[in-house]
Amino acid sequence: MKSVGYAYLHEHLALGVCAPVYPARVRPVTRIMFMEREIAVPAGRAPDASLLGHLLFALKHEGIDLAILAGVLPHLPESALQDALQASPNGIYLRKLGYLYEALVKRLPFDIAVSGRAVPLFDPDRYITGPAVRDSRWRIDFNGLGTLTYCATVRRTAEIAALLEEDILTQATTFMASLPPGMLDRAIQWAYLSETQSSFAIEQESPSPDKQQRFMQLLHQAHERKPLTQAYLVELQNSTISNPFDKAAAFRHEQNYLHNGLRGALGVSYLPPPPELCDALMDALMGWANQLSESDSAAVPALVAAAVLSFGFVFLHPFMDGNGRISRFLMHHTLCRMNGLLHDNLLPISVAMKRYEADYLAALEAFSKPAREHWRVSWIDADQYEFEYLGIDALYRYWDATNAVAFTLKMAKVALEDELKAETRYLACFDRVYAVVDATFDIRGSDLARL
Repeated sequence: MKSVGYAYLHEHLALGVCAPVYPARVRPVTRIMFMEREIAVPAGRAPDASLLGHLLFALKHEGIDLAILAGVLPHLPESALQDALQASPNGIYLRKLGYLYEALVKRLPFDIAVSGRAVPLFDPDRYITGPAVRDSRWRIDFNGLGTLTYCATVRRTAEIAALLEEDILTQATTFMASLPPGMLDRAIQWAYLSETQSSFAIEQESPSPDKQQRFMQLLHQAHERKPLTQAYLVELQNSTISNPFDKAAAFRHEQNYLHNGLRGALGVSYLPPPPELCDALMDALMGWANQLSESDSAAVPALVAAAVLSFGFVFLHPFMDGNGRISRFLMHHTLCRMNGLLHDNLLPISVAMKRYEADYLAALEAFSKPAREHWRVSWIDADQYEFEYLGIDALYRYWDATNAVAFTLKMAKVALEDELKAETRYLACFDRVYAVVDATFDIRGSDLARL
C-alpha cells in the first residue's frame, strides 16, 4: 500500500533516522483511522506527491517527528515554502514548517506578516510538553522536552496518562510520612542497600563491600542537587569504577558499543553517537536538565524528566564504562532536584527494574534496535571492529522516549507498591513476632534476631 506523510518522506528520501512509529498508509477506509500499528488513510485524503504536501499532511495528522523533519527540510524547495506562506501566512502548519526550517536549515530570505494567535509546536493533548519559549517571528511556542539541539518526544498515551494521574511520587511521600520514624529509617536503609545491589545486578556484577558502600554514598549524594556538568559526571563515573584504567578523565573520545555475546558484527547490538556528536548532545542534555530543575517542577512531571535524562544518558553512552549505573543514579538525582522526594528518602526503582528486566531491555531496544540499523560494522578480528555511521545527527538528537517514560512510571509504581510497602509490612510483622517471642522466652537479643 502507498505510504504517505512521514512514512513516505522517510522512504522516498532514504533518511538516516528511525522510521515513524505509526506509519500512515493508504487503505480502503472512508476516513483517517488510527489503527493498532499504523494510520489508515483513504485514497481521497492522501496528499499530492510534493514534499510540501506530505509535510503538511504529517504535521496535521501525525504530529511532530523532529528527526524526520530535520532530514526532510534541507530538501524542501525554498520557493515552494515561500509561495505557500505568502498565500496563507497564518496557516498553523505552514508556520510550524517555517519556524522549523529557519531553526534547522537557514533563515528564509523574505518577510512574513503573521498575525494569528501563538500556537505550541507540540500539541499538549498529544504529547507531554515542557516550558514554552515563544518565537515572535512565527508566533510558535517551542514546548518540547529539551531544545532544538536535543529533544525527546513523549506521546501522551492512555497508559502514560493513567500513570501520571496516579501521582506516584505524592503517594510515596505521603506513605513515607505516615511511617513512625524508626520504621521509616529501617525501610529507607533497606531501600538504599537494595537499590545498590539491584543496580549492580542489572549489570550482572556482584559488587565488593567497598564498591557497594561507595555506590550507597553516591545515592545519598543525589539529595545534594548538584547541577550536571562533565566534571561532576566524571566524578560519578570514577566513584562507580574499581579498575583505575577504566576511570575517565572526560567524556569518551573513541567509539564504544554494546555487545550481546554473539560472534562477529552480529554481536554488536548498539552503537551510541560518534564522540564529537556525543559531546555536543551531552552539553545540550545537561543544559536542559539544569534549567528544568531550577524552574517550576510542575512544568514537566519529575518522573518524566527522570526517564528522559536517564535513558537519554545511556543512549549517548558518554563513558567507556559505568554508563548503566550512572543512568539509574540520574533518575534519583533528577527526582531530588525537582523536589520529587524529601531529603534522604529513596524510591527503589532499580529493584523494580531488576524484577522486570525483560521489560527494561524492551524499553532500551525501542530505540537501540532501529538505531543500530544505521551503522555499518565490519569485524576485523577478536574484539577489533570498524564502524561507519550511515545516519544523520538527527537520529540521536531527536528520539521517541514514550516507551522509556511508560516503563519508568510503571517501575516507580512497582517500587512503591511491591517493594517499599512490602518491606515495611515485613518489618512490622518481624517486630510483632520479635516482641511476642521476647516476652515468652529468655533469649539473647542477637540470637532472637537470628531466630
